[in-house]
Amino acid sequence: MRRVLIALPLIGFIALAILFFFRLGAGDPSQLPSVLIGKPAPAEALPPLEGLVRDGVPVPGLDPARFRGNITVVNVWASWCVPCRDEAAQLMKLSNDKRFHIAGINYKDETENARRFLGRFGNPYAAVGVDKAGRAAIDWGVYGVPETFILGREGKIVFKLVGPVTEQNFPAFLRELEKVASD
Repeated sequence: MRRVLIALPLIGFIALAILFFFRLGAGDPSQLPSVLIGKPAPAEALPPLEGLVRDGVPVPGLDPARFRGNITVVNVWASWCVPCRDEAAQLMKLSNDKRFHIAGINYKDETENARRFLGRFGNPYAAVGVDKAGRAAIDWGVYGVPETFILGREGKIVFKLVGPVTEQNFPAFLRELEKVASD
């Protein structure tokens, strides 16, 4: 009986370790659930990134009214975010596809740093809203940057990717976009 009592904590620890191992290995961490899937995108407009110009024209802020009628990719990014640098090339590639409207939410960033980032890595965004305080990111259900949302033509969130759009996940992300485009 005494051996059983001594072994009980060890058995409990092993059981918990096995449980944690299988739960942590289950699923893709970039596919975190979002309660916003199927719901309208947050309606808060965000001011433009001051001084940002694309093709000689000032880039507007984030206006949720522009989501309706378009398939929109909303990317939450920051100049201080290392994975945001990694995804820049994929977003630039996506910006060449005129079927999709790409908007950015610049999260808790300094204006000059954000402009410098886009100057260095390219500006894929037709609109960039500034979220200095991080309130809009909370409304979008953002866990951390970068995160990317796909909105259907009705302005509803249909897909969320946590983490960067990479060369490895770009084909799957593009399939999600094309699925929305064909609906």
